[in-house]
Amino acid sequence: MSAAIYPDIFDELKIQVRDAGLLERVPIRGSIEMVALVISFIVVYSTLTLWNPVLLGLFMTLLFTRAVFISHDILHTQYFQSKSLSTKLSYPFSAIVLSNSSSWWDFKHNINHHHFCNTIDKDEDIMALDGAFTPHNRGNSPFLKKFKYIIFWGAMFFMYPAFIAQSYNFALKRKNYGEFFLMLLHWPIIWGPIFYMLPLTDALITFVTLNLVLSVWLAFGFITNHLGCEVFTVEEVEKMSWMELQMRTSRSLKGGILVHWFYGGLNTQIEHHLFPKAPRYNLLKIQKMTRDFAKKHNIPYFETTPIEAYVQINKALGAY
Repeated sequence: MSAAIYPDIFDELKIQVRDAGLLERVPIRGSIEMVALVISFIVVYSTLTLWNPVLLGLFMTLLFTRAVFISHDILHTQYFQSKSLSTKLSYPFSAIVLSNSSSWWDFKHNINHHHFCNTIDKDEDIMALDGAFTPHNRGNSPFLKKFKYIIFWGAMFFMYPAFIAQSYNFALKRKNYGEFFLMLLHWPIIWGPIFYMLPLTDALITFVTLNLVLSVWLAFGFITNHLGCEVFTVEEVEKMSWMELQMRTSRSLKGGILVHWFYGGLNTQIEHHLFPKAPRYNLLKIQKMTRDFAKKHNIPYFETTPIEAYVQINKALGAY
């Protein structure tokens, strides 16, 4: 995507989106989704012995991904206006279901990533492989350069365990012992019944299936958002308007409602970054408005298919 001067006209788009009611929070719909997920877990644990272990792992992966998207949306205060309430409501889904830290995600994602998207030394997401996705920090490791494809794409299978490790490390360093305790409850609450009620082999198959598939699902969902997009220094970012930064450092995906469900709304990444508090359910409508707005003002709008996004990422990795 070529460099361009973006006029500071974000307020015009924001007024359109707000007047359409697309920025209003969705407490009822969000609550229904949260309750539906809890009921789904109850049904699964009530029928554990009836499941094939692979199918059990796959279905639990589906529930875990929904927990990821719910906790993500809650922490962006898309359901409820109160940040304190939203943080508390995120714990059952992030800490207990996923053994992930809400405070870690809020700091890494909501504070650093959203405000310094694709910014060198600020956004952790682009610092993979010693800065492989930054233009001026390519690293000096011959080993990384030789095995970059194996390391990068292979790491996709370990995303979920990496999230757990980073969550534990963050909580302990910040002395968030209460949240750390909640994350530890994940093991007896989520996995205790499975290893108690199922044969050990079946429980292990379920565990491995979930960890592998969930890691790939999350990883291939997250990397399409920004990797391979434009990257800037802190000094450059400070001179940009909000709209220019988000539209030049984000990539949205084509595909409609099915892609939207699979990626949990993160396929509309430009729109999510422009309006982080906009409910996931409204982002496809906001995407159309943003695309039309960009066309009207002759502003580049970075959108590809998911496959094209992976090809672009692999090409950017090849420059390392």
